[in-house]
This record gives sequence, C-alpha cells and structure tokens, in this order.
Amino acid sequence: MALKDTIQSLMTQVEGLKATNAEEVEAMRIKYLSKKGEITALFNEFRSVPAEEKRELGQLLNHLRQTAETRINDLREQISDQMVNVQKENDLTRTPDPIVLGTRHPLSLVREEIEEIFSRIGFTIAQGPEVEDDKHVYGMLNFAPEHPARDMQDTFFIEKEAGVQKPTDVLLRSHTSSVQTRVMTSQKPPIRVLCPGRVYRNEAISARAHCFFHQVEGLYIDKNVSFADLREALLYFSKEMFGPETKIRLRPSYFPFTEPSAEMDISCNICGGTGCSFCKGTGWVEILGCGMVDPNVLEACGIDSKEYSGYAFGMGVERITNLKYRVKDLRLFSENDVRFLKQFESC
Repeated sequence: MALKDTIQSLMTQVEGLKATNAEEVEAMRIKYLSKKGEITALFNEFRSVPAEEKRELGQLLNHLRQTAETRINDLREQISDQMVNVQKENDLTRTPDPIVLGTRHPLSLVREEIEEIFSRIGFTIAQGPEVEDDKHVYGMLNFAPEHPARDMQDTFFIEKEAGVQKPTDVLLRSHTSSVQTRVMTSQKPPIRVLCPGRVYRNEAISARAHCFFHQVEGLYIDKNVSFADLREALLYFSKEMFGPETKIRLRPSYFPFTEPSAEMDISCNICGGTGCSFCKGTGWVEILGCGMVDPNVLEACGIDSKEYSGYAFGMGVERITNLKYRVKDLRLFSENDVRFLKQFESC
C-alpha cells in the first residue's frame, strides 16, 4: 500500500499550495502535472498495481489529479487578478474620477424589444450583408429598371456603369428586404423571419432624416397565409409595444414587392387618439408599411406562388424609438452625446 501513502502525502502538499507570482504557479504545474511530474509518475506506477487494489487506488489518483488541476488553476487566476489590479493602480493615464459604466443605446433597446415581441409568435432572426448587389436589393423584389429608388440620388452605388442597370451592381442596401430574398432563395417554406439591420439612403441629414438608419422587416410565407393574418400579427405587435389600448389603421398604398399594400397607423400614444401637435391633430401616427408578398417576388425566389402566399412588413427603428421615448431629432441617435444617452440608464 506504499502507493496509497504516496497519494495521501501528495494530496496534503497539493491542498496547501501557495504562490506569489505566475512563475511559481508554472513551476507547480511542471512539478505535479507535466509528463515527468510526480502525479503522472504515480499513474505509470498504477499500471503494476494488483487488480483487487486498482478500483480504490484509481479513484484516489483521479481525485488527486483533479484537486491539483483545480488548485493550480485557482492560483493562476488569483495571480492574474492581482496583476490586473496592480496595473490599474500604476496606470498614470487613468482619470482620478470614478469610471461610470455606460448603458444600452436607445435604438438597441427598441430593436431588441421588437425582436422579443415577434419571437413570441414564432419569428426568428435573419441577418444579411450591408454591401449588396442590385439583384437582391431590387431585381428580385419586382423593382422596375427605371424605378427611382435605383437612381444615384437615392442609392449609394459602389460599382455601377453609368446609365446601365445590372444585377451585379454593388451598392449599400437601402432596405433589409435584401435579407428576405436571400432567405427565400436558401430556405423552403414555411418561412417566418425578422430581418433587423442598418440601411443606407442618399438623403440630406436633418432632424427628420439621415443617410443611414435602422430597419426591422418581417416575412411570413406558408400555405393559405392571408391579409387577415398580417393584420392580427401587426395588431398584436402594436398592443405589446405601445400598450393594450392601442388601435391600428391600414391605408391602401403601393410597394413594388407587395400586392395589396398598406401603410399602418397607430392611435397616437401621446394624446390617446384625441389629437395633438405630434399627430398633427389627426389622432393617428404612421409607423410601418406592409402587404401581401407579390407573386412575382415569390417566383423570382423560386417559390411556387400558386401553392404558397405570404406577408411582409417593415418599420424604421428610429421611428418606433421616437414614438416610445419622444425623441424629436434623429441626429441625436448617432452623435454619442453622453447627456442624451444617460437618459436611458433606467430603461
């Protein structure tokens, strides 16, 4: 039973290990756990132990090794933490004032809330590239070649021949609908995805517009999907986001990629629908566009429009944030003014 005595002796040593620097910790690792270490040597000796003793000694050996590994890792972490603290104390560039932790950006807060609401009814998140091609941004979405959105005044083109529209033209995406086309061409229905992300448009920067902003678009494709399904999904979202008393209104509109199409308004969450300066006395505020996916879009993406139907919608995150927190100037979202951001610490 000499091996058992050796194991117990080493266990006492391991449990009492102490170190003051990283070099001492590494020396301990080499002494006990390296290929020529004392514990490794005991495992080599264990091979010649009689069969009736293997179970007991094997358990003791494994426990010894685990204890040594845990103790040495704990010492390594302690030394590392001490070094970090010393570096902080000796850092003459650090401000003497307490370092205040930041908070989530209001756009991130609202985007995540939108994603969480739609996740409850089965939507998953889909991501796509911000640098896109004309095919996925416009061509597969039923945009006519002469559509003004393709014009240089609206879209940031990176590679484009003058006066010629090509599917391979490289551009900054002007909506996250391009993610929808990529999903439709890579997945078979049923499809139920939410597509959040940053988009770019060549617009003058002002309190109400910017050259980049954030969108969340949704897409649902399956058999027998109807406009009633779309309305109920958007009504559910509106009540969850703005309160149970919120009402919605759908007005006919036009988008190349949906037919029929609609703009959706909600009852003003500031005046409760009675009329105020924010809603210009109407009691309604527009928040998103929506509609049934045009059959041409389904066919362009390889989906049989006679078997499947679907709906799509899209909203600006800045727009929803304005309504939720009453931010009047879009530029505040990208200026990183700490005085503005501190207002959202408790959100």
